This record gives sequence, structure tokens and C-alpha cells, in this order.
Amino acid sequence: MRRFVMAISMVGAICAAVSGAQAADMPDLPFLRGGFSDAPVRVSPIWQGYYIGGQAGFGASDENFRDATRTQIGNLLATSTIENELKVSSWPVLGKASARNSAFGGFVGYNSQWEDVVIGVEVNYMHGKAGGSDQTSISRMANTSDLYLNTILVDTRAAIDITDYGTIRARAGYAINGFLPYMFGGVALGRADITRASSVTASGIYLGAAVPAPPPYGPTTMATTETQNGHLLYGYTAGVGVDVNLIGGLFLRAEYEYIRFTSTVDTNINTVRAGLGYKF
Repeated sequence: MRRFVMAISMVGAICAAVSGAQAADMPDLPFLRGGFSDAPVRVSPIWQGYYIGGQAGFGASDENFRDATRTQIGNLLATSTIENELKVSSWPVLGKASARNSAFGGFVGYNSQWEDVVIGVEVNYMHGKAGGSDQTSISRMANTSDLYLNTILVDTRAAIDITDYGTIRARAGYAINGFLPYMFGGVALGRADITRASSVTASGIYLGAAVPAPPPYGPTTMATTETQNGHLLYGYTAGVGVDVNLIGGLFLRAEYEYIRFTSTVDTNINTVRAGLGYKF
């Protein structure tokens, strides 16, 4: 009886060994693991890394010329009675202007990614034509303390032409499958040609009771023109956009950007853009 039990045990061990060997030699078929019932897994693109691209944009620029020629007029009338008392340089001569613009350029940057959060830095450049001009004349009659009735005509104009501008941005986005919506902010630099011209014509007659009466003066005209070529502009930028992964590292971009430049002519540029980029 004891030998029979030992024989049965040995047969069982041999069968188990053979079964294990056969299982090891069999191919790893999907239906043996329930593979046909598993749903396909979508792999989200990785946004981390360096990238580069090109872009084109269209928008509008708004210029405020209110203070563009105040310094010029103040210098023309320095130490004069009409400037000291009537503040001619502060008269609201020039106003605002708006113009359509288009541009094209490129961008290069780097993204760091933590799960779905993407943080990066980017340098963005555009070349095109933005800017505008304004020209106005204003005439007033006013008395001064020397008892003269003065007639003053101010004629002034200003123009700004922005041909190149770029930004250095910090970006923050959130990856949703193949989409990367983001916001950004940073500093803006530009290059512009600025022209300013002003002339003041003044005349006056004496209205006092002095005898003999002082003679009238004028008309006297004083004028100046100043042109700045390649003037450096600086300001800030902010905006939103979305990068859309197409295939591999190739992505499509849509974006809105706001830029404000502060100079003798305050300028705001609003642009919508489309671009194509590649992440390495």
C-alpha cells in the first residue's frame, strides 16, 4: 500500500512538470489573457522639450498722441508769457488713432511638464506694419496779465511706424489629450520710426490804458520737427492660446496677444495669430 501511494505521488509530479513545460512552450495568445476584451489605450502627447515654429497674424493698433508734442511746444514757448499763463503746451491738440495691421514671424521655446501641467518660456518675434498718425490745428484768443489780447494758432502732427516687435514670455498650460490651452505674460520690445512736428503762430494787441500804447506784436511763427528712426520701444504683453498636436511633434497654434508700448506715443497692439510648430 505504501508503495502504491508513492507511485501515485511520483506520477502526479511528472504530470505537473510536463504540463508546466508545455505551457512555457505555447505562444502568448491574446485570448488566453482576455486581450480581445481590453479597450485600446490612448497615449497623450508629451509637451516637454524644445520647440520652434512660424506664425502669421492680423489685428489692430491703437495710438494715443495726446502727449506726443507737448514737450516740443513747451520748448518753443519757453519763458514766454503765453506759455507761463495760458499753458499752450497742455492744450488738447492731438488725439487718438487706430489702424489695421498684419505681420508674420516665428517663435522658439521650451516646455517643462508635470503630469498635465505645462510650464514654459518662449521668445516670440513679428515683422510687419503697425502704427498710425494724427494731425490737428487749434486756435484760441486769450488775455494775459500784460494786458495783451493774444491770438494763438497751434499746428502739430505726429506719426509712429512699428516694423518689428517681439516678446519674452512665461507660459502656463494644462494638457488635455492632444490639446494644450495656455496663458502667457512677459515683456515686449519693438523698433519704430517716430516723427513729430509742431508750429506755433502768435500775435497780440494791447488793450490797456497806457499812453502811448505799446505796439502790437506778431504774427510770429516758431516751428520744430523731430524724427527718430529705429527708436527702441518697451512694454509688456499678455494673452491666451492653444496648441493642438497633429502628429508626432508637429502642432498647430491659435493665439490672441495684447501688447502695450509706452513711449512718446502710447501704442496698444491686439493680434490674433495662427502658427505651425514642431516639438523636438
